[in-house]
Amino acid sequence: MRVGIGYDVHRLIEGRKLIIGGVEIPYERGLLGHSDADVLVHALMDSILGALGLGDIGKHFPDTDKEYKDISSLILLERVYNLMQEAGYRIGNIDTIIVAQEPKLAPYIEEMKKNIGNILNTPLSNINIKATTTEKLGFEGKKEGIGAHSICLLIPTKG
Repeated sequence: MRVGIGYDVHRLIEGRKLIIGGVEIPYERGLLGHSDADVLVHALMDSILGALGLGDIGKHFPDTDKEYKDISSLILLERVYNLMQEAGYRIGNIDTIIVAQEPKLAPYIEEMKKNIGNILNTPLSNINIKATTTEKLGFEGKKEGIGAHSICLLIPTKG
């Protein structure tokens, strides 16, 4: 078995869609980034890549590459899934947390889980997504950005 952790953060700005877990969430601002800036999926990808010992998303999908400009992070997650399969692993379980003062994310968590589960070919029972505020502390609490943390357990597909 292998374990990996991931963390990501993006600044909130006007003029962008807010995409988290592959779900477009109605909000007055969105996350700034080279791709769609899906903070949850980015943290998740980093946890999988970390468990595989393959670096991070910046190594695999650099923000200097035009191929990744405004790309859906779910497409990138599929590429990470392929790397995981090639290495001979499957998801044991995933635990994530999104840190945002606003908007309220609870109504969108099941759809996020479905998006992630479909790509990673794992039952929804293997995916946990939580959302929390920071009681108005820090950049998340001041509504300047959104962060996400992820940990995953990978299990060998053979042996």
